[in-house]
Amino acid sequence: MSTIHNIKTEVDIQRLPVDSEEHKFNDWMVKYKKSHILHSQCSTADRCSTSSEKCQFCVYTSTLELPHLPEMVFPNNILYLIHSSGAGIEFNALDALKQVCNKSLPIKVACSDAWRGTRSPSHLEEKVKPFDWTFSSDYRGTVSGPFDITTTDERINIEKLKEREKILFYQDLMLYEDELHDNGIASCTVKIRVMPSSFFVLLRYFLRVDNVMVRVNDTRLFHEFSTNYILREYTNRESGFQELGLPLPVFADPNLISQHLPLQTSIYEKLVLPNNENVQESSSKEQ
Repeated sequence: MSTIHNIKTEVDIQRLPVDSEEHKFNDWMVKYKKSHILHSQCSTADRCSTSSEKCQFCVYTSTLELPHLPEMVFPNNILYLIHSSGAGIEFNALDALKQVCNKSLPIKVACSDAWRGTRSPSHLEEKVKPFDWTFSSDYRGTVSGPFDITTTDERINIEKLKEREKILFYQDLMLYEDELHDNGIASCTVKIRVMPSSFFVLLRYFLRVDNVMVRVNDTRLFHEFSTNYILREYTNRESGFQELGLPLPVFADPNLISQHLPLQTSIYEKLVLPNNENVQESSSKEQ
């Protein structure tokens, strides 16, 4: 650990140690990577100005049309769910931040001007450029491969998830976080647990602007290995502080506060996997 702390800031984060694991569960490969936060400036200016191979900071700033990034971004924290058919779902910070809106934010509080004033002078354009300074995201994961995605009336069986079952694998990854100039918090995290019969993923964006409002955007994915589909449920819940009338400690815990927030938006989907026979036919034709 001490050697990591002594690494000079100009070293590209891509060269820093990465914690990673992969495990096979039935027809699924579950993988994750975990490493350090993104630098606050370009780490290889000479290379990035002349080459198409840019450092991660430049990749983020050139890809995202944001005046600046959250205080802590974890570009190497990635969760992968890969099915034998080639279908997959990935959870990463870059795709989550792509969902942040560049329109004017309806939340106007005194702390926002102070918060913006602490940012780098190089980002003075944010004075005129609309920007959601809470980094709110309705990201639901990055889907790839031959999934058939449809709306559904079927719901995740929460009671089944409460049953005592051995946990074969668990991981909790932070994608990004910002403390909103000490006036709250905005964070995006993803957690997974794998049991003998199924896996469950919770992707959560949590926002608390102190004494103003709270927002929780949750994406839940549940798959029973005996079925050929994943249930994906997205919910947006939010409320003002005064409307809730709850003790302050409750506002610090997204698990507690989410139970009290009124539902604003919901999307229920079924991600259907291809039939194994169809996958084999397609594979043999390609050969």
